[in-house]
Amino acid sequence: MKLTYRHTIRACLTGYIVQAVIVNFAPLLFLTFQASYGIPLTQITMLVTVNFGVQLLVDLLSAGFVDKIGYRVSIGIAHLTAAAGLIMLAVLPDVLPTPFYGLLAAVVVYAVGGGLLEVLVSPIVESCPTDNKAGTMSLLHSFYSWGQVGVVLLSTVYFAVFGTARWKLLAMLWALLPICNFFVFTRVPIAPLVKEGERGLSLRELFSRRIFWLFFLMMLCAGASEQAVSQWASTFAEQSLGVSKTVGDLAGPMAFAVCMGVARSFYGKYGEKVDLDGFMIGSAALCVLSYLLLSLVPVPALGLVGCALCGVSVGIMWPGTLSKAAATLRGGGTAMFALLALAGDLGCSGGPTLAGMVSAAAGDELRAGLLAAVVFPLVLLLGLLLLWRKKRASAAARE
Repeated sequence: MKLTYRHTIRACLTGYIVQAVIVNFAPLLFLTFQASYGIPLTQITMLVTVNFGVQLLVDLLSAGFVDKIGYRVSIGIAHLTAAAGLIMLAVLPDVLPTPFYGLLAAVVVYAVGGGLLEVLVSPIVESCPTDNKAGTMSLLHSFYSWGQVGVVLLSTVYFAVFGTARWKLLAMLWALLPICNFFVFTRVPIAPLVKEGERGLSLRELFSRRIFWLFFLMMLCAGASEQAVSQWASTFAEQSLGVSKTVGDLAGPMAFAVCMGVARSFYGKYGEKVDLDGFMIGSAALCVLSYLLLSLVPVPALGLVGCALCGVSVGIMWPGTLSKAAATLRGGGTAMFALLALAGDLGCSGGPTLAGMVSAAAGDELRAGLLAAVVFPLVLLLGLLLLWRKKRASAAARE
């Protein structure tokens, strides 16, 4: 059977599910790691920081090597390292003298895969011949959300049936997904991001444009706004809201992911009829409200509502910013996508880390950490308003 660009897009959708496994599987086990290996909250926070820290390092370096070795080889490496890291997560803590170092080594390896996926999947989809680029991009990123839902739901069911103590087998099973998708990517067509005869913008050219730095800051805040809640949702639900692990996983991270996926799928389907600027500005304002609800209202039911509202509000932020950057910075190429992925992953690392550090300083009170993290959606909202004002000024000048 001859594979087409439809199969390429499907493989990219699966790639984002792999990314969801990498980011969201370990956080479901944070309290298990604490109980089984005696790992304190500060070291648990380090696992989150290192995960996204390695991803952002890969984002930075990939701008220099992806075009040289090619997208097909790079996406293959991404899937193999993702699978290897998940297998190491199950094996190394019991092999090494210090379990934390085993967990840390596994996180480093699968974070390499996560960083490459973040850099590669979006431009591969962007290069595919599709009519509605922004809608396709939003649909792509919705599969990260649906992947997160699948990770939380299937893992929760597994833990309920077989027990949390058997989490290592589940890690092995999740590793099968990137292994299978690796073989798909060896066969699907991959189009060049920059057309033949054209040249993408260099790093110097990108750095010289002030609009690029605004998009960089917005991507950082988009990643931080998303992950500050997503990474701590399960722990927040269990500790701050006083619910069981099963209820905490379902009502916290899974509700967050479902709502984020719905927002992205909505724009993926109806994006041509919806004003992206207005949608993003409204979403950023709702995100600020959800953070305040999570951190200031000590009512468990409203806290869970806050997780869901946050999922809805952050849905469009990452793909919307990418789409706006691709439309504004024509010819940005691999360098632009790599640097914006770097910004996003910097936010994904900084958001949960800030929340964790402030929480630890406040006596492991996660509400305090989430209140501090409200700065990220606030800055994103200001950036969107600045872009909207600039767009209106340009339209008025043309008239």
